[in-house]
Amino acid sequence: MGNYDDIINLPHHQSTIHPHMSALDRAAQFSPFAALTGHGDAISETARLTDARLELDETKKEELDGRLQMIREHLAMEPEIAITYFVPDAKKEGGSYLRTTGTVKKLDDMGHKVIMADGTSIPMEDIYEIEGAILEDIGNI
Repeated sequence: MGNYDDIINLPHHQSTIHPHMSALDRAAQFSPFAALTGHGDAISETARLTDARLELDETKKEELDGRLQMIREHLAMEPEIAITYFVPDAKKEGGSYLRTTGTVKKLDDMGHKVIMADGTSIPMEDIYEIEGAILEDIGNI
């Protein structure tokens, strides 16, 4: 006779007080514990790269002003242009350069913004480059 022969054939005990736990819930009890919550996110944020804002010289600023003036003069023609502009990062120093292509709806002198037909609002001081057929057709600046 073995040590457990008296209980080996008894039915498995089911609690009448506690509900049966699923295998998924039971496994969750043993999942890893993150002692430093947010630490992984902080490391990812630090590792995320941003670009530095490029400083424009006076020649480039004058060229951009001339291009904006030409667009203003031909706004009724609904010129399609491509604008490369800087978008500052909300969380850290630097940002990224975006390029949008579309029709200019309005040049807002009070707000210093270029408003595109799709609703994109681009601060004039963040513009790095403006290209478009209208600028080449009328004459290079």
